[in-house]
Amino acid sequence: MLMIHNSKKLVERCINFSNLCADITNKTSFESMLFSAKYTFVVAIVLTLVSSSLLVVADSSSLSSDSLKRKTAIQSVGVFPLPSRLEFAGEAVPLEDAEIRERLEREIIQNAYKHSATILILKREKRWRQLITRILKEQDVPEDFFYLAVAESELDEYAQSPVGALGFWQFIRNTANKYGLEVSDQVDMRRDPIASTYAACRYFKEAYRKFSNWTLVAASYNRGIAGIENALKAQKVSSFYDLYLNRETYRYVMRILALKLIMENPSEYGFNISESDKYPPYLTKQVQIDTTINDLPQFALERGITYKILKIYNPWLNSSDYRLVVPKGKSYTISLPVDVKEPEAR
Repeated sequence: MLMIHNSKKLVERCINFSNLCADITNKTSFESMLFSAKYTFVVAIVLTLVSSSLLVVADSSSLSSDSLKRKTAIQSVGVFPLPSRLEFAGEAVPLEDAEIRERLEREIIQNAYKHSATILILKREKRWRQLITRILKEQDVPEDFFYLAVAESELDEYAQSPVGALGFWQFIRNTANKYGLEVSDQVDMRRDPIASTYAACRYFKEAYRKFSNWTLVAASYNRGIAGIENALKAQKVSSFYDLYLNRETYRYVMRILALKLIMENPSEYGFNISESDKYPPYLTKQVQIDTTINDLPQFALERGITYKILKIYNPWLNSSDYRLVVPKGKSYTISLPVDVKEPEAR
């Protein structure tokens, strides 16, 4: 209020000064007119500056005390120290190799300063980590393969590559079919976090039977089993870290390692994400569907939810006509919010 009162006084003085200029102008001399014009222009500038100051003060005063009290850490720009020791799936990364250290550092820098994408990964982690690592552990696949899913899709179940790979694990259609995922006009199980994780585990175990090394398994997820096998034979080595590969695969495993480091210690890399900032897991229950649903929006409404909620909980539903056709002898598992009640039988 004091600022506004003082500003009013300043405006009044500017107006009085302008009137003085007008009196001088009445002398009709050219010099007096020029004098008046110059000082009228000065008055206009002063008034503009005063108005701008008032707007800034008003805008600042509208900030809530919570916003002002919230601690915001400013990320400093620089390089990050590399760990003295690092493993992937229980296998040591040879950080004593300067070339390996340089490749790892590149991926750390690129992902640590890829702010929006990495923040979203950290926010999504709470929603999906437990679900994915539970399946990995159940299938005897090391939990570090969770970071492979992060590298593939940034934990976005709707992620789609330019070549048509979909979902957390970025299966292309033919590979999805090979590992047991249905892809049709009605259903695309590549977008089902549970089904696609089981399919990825089938691939990992098949590759491990070939290589007996989890790091090579991870590399093969990008280049293919045959591609890694041929490279090992041609270059006469047995370790991923001794291979010279195409640029994409060369960086792929290092990106997985960099994301593991960042996600295990986000604050060390400038990310200040509290638990309350993270997206909560979906609390679900499963319903078996063994007959065709001709109207999915109506199916949802009968259970007290919308079609939008049904799709969010079941991103694998893929029909454009709002139907789910269930062939005889087949069934699908639909996820629903845990508090949804099934309608009474008619």
